[in-house]
Amino acid sequence: MLRQVANRGLAVLRGAAASQRACATRVVSDRPQQHRNTSDNNPDVPFEFTSANMEKVKEILSHYPKNYKQSGIIPLLDLAQQQNGGWLSINSMNKIAEIVGVAPIRVYEVATFYSMFNRQKVGTYHVMVCGTTPCMLRGSRTIEATLLKHLGVERNEVTKDGKFSVGEMECMGCCVNAPMIVVADYSNGVEGYSYNYFEDLTPERVVEVIEAYRKGEKPPHGTQHPERLNCGPAGGLTTLLGEPKPPPCRDLAAC
Repeated sequence: MLRQVANRGLAVLRGAAASQRACATRVVSDRPQQHRNTSDNNPDVPFEFTSANMEKVKEILSHYPKNYKQSGIIPLLDLAQQQNGGWLSINSMNKIAEIVGVAPIRVYEVATFYSMFNRQKVGTYHVMVCGTTPCMLRGSRTIEATLLKHLGVERNEVTKDGKFSVGEMECMGCCVNAPMIVVADYSNGVEGYSYNYFEDLTPERVVEVIEAYRKGEKPPHGTQHPERLNCGPAGGLTTLLGEPKPPPCRDLAAC
């Protein structure tokens, strides 16, 4: 009996180890979660923060106790990504590990967890389509297919001119205005970086947004529905037009 229990426990441990090995190379958003050297992303390609951005690094770290500098990893990754044209090279992560005094793996595990960090090159305008259920029900798959066809790329591929890439992101909190995309604009570096939502999209409107960016314009973000204000109903309110009446038993002594 004891041998059976021991064998069963060993089988569980082996299964867990196999599962852990499988997770080490799992795919999230079509991107393998492991580093492979390329000609433009390997330990021999240097990365240094610019002098202006080093001042930003110091300002970011000033918000944390000196013995908790690792708390600044996320904003430092964001700063490095903006400087690097929208993606994180292996040496940009190594530099952050050096600055905050942790093993590089501690930075890698943060960068691979959050989908807002890109570990491969993206376009100057990185377009992310919300793929969560409310947006999907409202046509996000059609929006994505329209973008990919119009730009002539696959998901996570960069256009030949380097201007656009299309990815997927999970819920960005605009379910009431589904479907939506977000555009990360790296055209002006750190100082001009923007991250804008475009909501209530149609296939025709999303192409117009892309073409505006191609011309160097900044299309109006937010809802793209001509009759909506922010997340209000199209055409204006139809209910709750005045002060609501209190319930009849608000004064419990009168009930």
